Amino acid sequence: MTRAATVHPFVTGDFLAPPDHRLAGQRVLVVAYLIRHPEALVLLDTGFPWDDMTTVNDADVPLPTYPRSVANALAALGTSLEAVDLVINCHLHIDHAGGNHRLPPTTPILVQSVEHADALAETDPMVRDALALEALSYRPIGGEHEPLPGLRIVPSPGHTRGHQSLLVDTEEGRVLLAGQSMPGATDFAHAAYALALSETKDEPVPPYPDWLPRIMALGPDRAMFARDLATWDVRTADAALPGPPSGRSRGDRAR
Repeated sequence: MTRAATVHPFVTGDFLAPPDHRLAGQRVLVVAYLIRHPEALVLLDTGFPWDDMTTVNDADVPLPTYPRSVANALAALGTSLEAVDLVINCHLHIDHAGGNHRLPPTTPILVQSVEHADALAETDPMVRDALALEALSYRPIGGEHEPLPGLRIVPSPGHTRGHQSLLVDTEEGRVLLAGQSMPGATDFAHAAYALALSETKDEPVPPYPDWLPRIMALGPDRAMFARDLATWDVRTADAALPGPPSGRSRGDRAR
């Protein structure tokens, strides 16, 4: 039996939320993930493009950002950017993909085709330098994709139209790395609860993303996020969701 992957989160930095943000005044973190797969070392996201505190403008709102060294984080995990075999970006905003320019030019980077096309249309010099679209080995994909056994990329548009999430089979179960498809674990729990209500015909049903039924059908046991260190756990959710677990679609849990 093939040994399963392991997932290692690490914080790549944070930014100070502006007054109109739902987390106003808080330092909003950005989380990346190292996946040790039996066949490859995989990195989900690369953090900010700069090394020191920098204030950037988001729609004319100044955002003080505080990056942390991805190189140092990977060194603490016993590896390096040069040792990474595959990079997957949940999307191509510079707080998640801004460190791509640090990658060796031959490292493959998987993004959705529509996300790549939108990035190519970007004119901001800072963004273009950070993403290094012409210099690096971007591999645009369309829809779901299995780069390695036990790894499945699934589109989860919303934050951007080309956002994607990653499902990873581990010894502890199937882990969903949801990126910024949801702000965090609580938001995901609300959406999963709404989906369960829809399956049991328990009206009224709150809205949930169109991509959520597909991801839930794949049976994630846990979900982790790019903006939250808290996790969603199916065991806790199953205890609270309406109807017996056997009456709900829990997806294919075959390992």
